[in-house]
Amino acid sequence: MVEIEKIFISNNEIKLETEYFQSKLNKDKHVVLICHPHPKFGGDMFNNVVSAIFNIFIKNEISCIRFNFRAVGRSTGTHSNGRGELSDVKACINFLVNEKYFKKIIICGYSYGAAIGCSTVNHSDKVIGYIAISFPWDFMGINYKKLSQSEKPKFFLQGDRDNVASFDNFFDHYKYYIEPKQYEIISGADHFYWGYEDQISEKVFKFYQSIK
Repeated sequence: MVEIEKIFISNNEIKLETEYFQSKLNKDKHVVLICHPHPKFGGDMFNNVVSAIFNIFIKNEISCIRFNFRAVGRSTGTHSNGRGELSDVKACINFLVNEKYFKKIIICGYSYGAAIGCSTVNHSDKVIGYIAISFPWDFMGINYKKLSQSEKPKFFLQGDRDNVASFDNFFDHYKYYIEPKQYEIISGADHFYWGYEDQISEKVFKFYQSIK
């Protein structure tokens, strides 16, 4: 039976609700940190895309963690339009490094979670790269684009019917990023990826295998 730990991670006075899977096969080597979509639009760690990704790593015995940003679910605090949420991701990274002793962390963010999560890529040298699903550049603003620039491997996934993280602007934004980078377009998918969860999770896992 799969053992998923329910842990609260401290970020100063904030307590972040998490679900954590510790693989017995890669005890302290690799872990995937998954960040959920915008809480003001119903996003949480039980989102369909987040759950599909969380489950594929568990199925393949890879350590992974998902969490609720501040003010979501059982996480305390109040929504802060990004700044506090950036520190939430950093608190999770610090927890994985300092308390779980992971050597390599891969960030995987979806929508708002991509903008926030991938913007912490340079917080620690233990973060070795990121996966951004429907990065909402136009919605979130230029600062997250700058913060997510990195010499580490980057993988962008995008639906060709996405009008939230606009597909029309995807390649203009993608050009901004330096190598190493890659992308894949999910044909027929809009921003919510209903019915495409398996396809998304398989592509995420394949990228993980390429950089771990």
